[in-house]
Amino acid sequence: MKNLLNFTILLLAFLLPATATAHDFEIDGFYYNILSNNTVEVTRGYSTYSGDVTIPSTVTYYGTTYSVTTIGDYAFLECSDLTSVTIPHSVTSIGGFAFCYCIGMTSVTIPNSISSIGLDAFEGCSRLASVIVESGNPNYDSRGNCNAIIETASNTFIVGCMNSIIPNSVTSIGMYAFAGCSGLTSVEIPNSVTTIGMCAFAGCSGLTNVEIPNSVTFIGDWAFCECSGLTSVTIGNSVTSIGDGAFCGCSALTSVIVESGNPKYDSRDNCNAIIETESNTLILGCMNSIIPNSVTSIGSRAFYGCTGLTSLTIPNSVTTIGDWGFSGCSGLTSVTCLATTPPTIGKYSTDSAFPRVVTNQATLYVPDESISAYQSAFNWKDFSQIVGITEVPAIDDFDVDGVWYRVLDENTAMVIQRPGEEDYYQGDVMIPEAVTYEDYTFTVVSIDAGAFEDCYDLTSVVLGDAVESIGDNAFQGCTALTSVTIGCGVTAIGAKAFNYCNALQTVTCRGMVPPVMANSNCFTNATYTRATLRVPRTAQADYSTADYWYKFNHIEGFGSAGPGDVDGDGKVGIADVSTIIDYILYGNSDEEFYFESADINGNGRIDIGDVSTLIDMLLNAEN
Repeated sequence: MKNLLNFTILLLAFLLPATATAHDFEIDGFYYNILSNNTVEVTRGYSTYSGDVTIPSTVTYYGTTYSVTTIGDYAFLECSDLTSVTIPHSVTSIGGFAFCYCIGMTSVTIPNSISSIGLDAFEGCSRLASVIVESGNPNYDSRGNCNAIIETASNTFIVGCMNSIIPNSVTSIGMYAFAGCSGLTSVEIPNSVTTIGMCAFAGCSGLTNVEIPNSVTFIGDWAFCECSGLTSVTIGNSVTSIGDGAFCGCSALTSVIVESGNPKYDSRDNCNAIIETESNTLILGCMNSIIPNSVTSIGSRAFYGCTGLTSLTIPNSVTTIGDWGFSGCSGLTSVTCLATTPPTIGKYSTDSAFPRVVTNQATLYVPDESISAYQSAFNWKDFSQIVGITEVPAIDDFDVDGVWYRVLDENTAMVIQRPGEEDYYQGDVMIPEAVTYEDYTFTVVSIDAGAFEDCYDLTSVVLGDAVESIGDNAFQGCTALTSVTIGCGVTAIGAKAFNYCNALQTVTCRGMVPPVMANSNCFTNATYTRATLRVPRTAQADYSTADYWYKFNHIEGFGSAGPGDVDGDGKVGIADVSTIIDYILYGNSDEEFYFESADINGNGRIDIGDVSTLIDMLLNAEN
């Protein structure tokens, strides 16, 4: 964030050489500028401040005693070795950027004499753990032991730290309030908040998920920019303004959801993105986004910094792509554009929508008849590999073995609700990894929002390993559902996906990495309390601490625990020896068999050498 976003700091790089030594005098390591009426401000000097610093309330210079009333703009900027500062009650104002990027500071106390705190005064103080405003300050407070600075009259939260709690009375989170606070790992935005200011959480790299409540109407420019650890974001249904680059550089995003009922934005077709409804413009995508056929434009910076994005299909409905649309998408190796006429790309910069790192490494797939058009179109022609594809004919929603699907592109499809029969699915349902229809094979990559909602007679469901996302309300109200198996490809589970599935007894999740749940109501409290969560044995610890998965009271592991545990019972013993011998003699086993755990000596086959190695392991363990 500091290098990418903070234009003000970059400007300072040019200004500081001229101002760093602009002081009137220096006493005891502090540099001062004379103001008026025998008052001075602390300013920058020849060297930076470090250690524990106590600012004096008065200084005497050539026989004149001055009152220290101000901490000037940039006074302690980037003093990374500054560990603490004591501010006297003579000081009434703290300038803009005064303590910006003082990364060694852990606490600060604002005297009750302070009447003015400048913009971005504490940005980037990443280790700041305690922020206190002394009682009696008429302008600022730290109400409710919030570990923050709040502007009293406006109820604006202006400075936070890693331990801040935003009180219910706060109506606005101010510009740069948490900017650069990499130690912030979670935040709960109360329903009293209506506005989130510019750069409010920019650079909070430790933040993993954010839920914007329904009270918020405005999210400012760059508000969550460079929150590199952010995996999921939910936008409330009252947000009507999302600023430029609000989530750019959030490289770990796997789940993006707009709550239903929002008048300005949506996440139609479980697309894992934010779409401006009226203009059909996709303004924010993530590594799991699927661009719907109804989208006509991809906005500027829509996928900015999305390093986890590896492949992309742009439907033929898209006609324009904004500047920097895919800038920083360094992992992108496959781009499929189905439009016969190349979408128009903004021409602000040389790289424009697709940066050189993408055009050099990615293969661009386009309709056969349009290869020459793409080879001559701005930015498209920069792709080093342009390959033609035969367009898949339009296929209406179709069913295979009683399950209905919708084609997403020439390769993929998603499970949808049976047309006209909301509660059709019943009994045991298995979703395959791929389905074939009219001689075309489609990988099944998602479960549409509400696809199985209120299917009261559905008893079990198994999702194929190709499924990547489960939409909002996908299985909500399936009151007879007793077991569900979530394939290892699922990375995101939508809000209320299994809400009111109170009969669930077993939830099996095959992924080694816990899928990101949109929020805690993906499952009901009854499921968290009574159902058994079965996960890969080696990932059991990860699930027990992952967001919302930890709420399951019963978590058990399945599969092999490592070399020698060939029957997957979680321990290595004589039964594993018998299992290997059965496999060698008969080519199969009555027990569940884990090849990798049986190939103990790592030679790529199962033979007597593995039996010998396993026996040695057991004997050594006994000794």
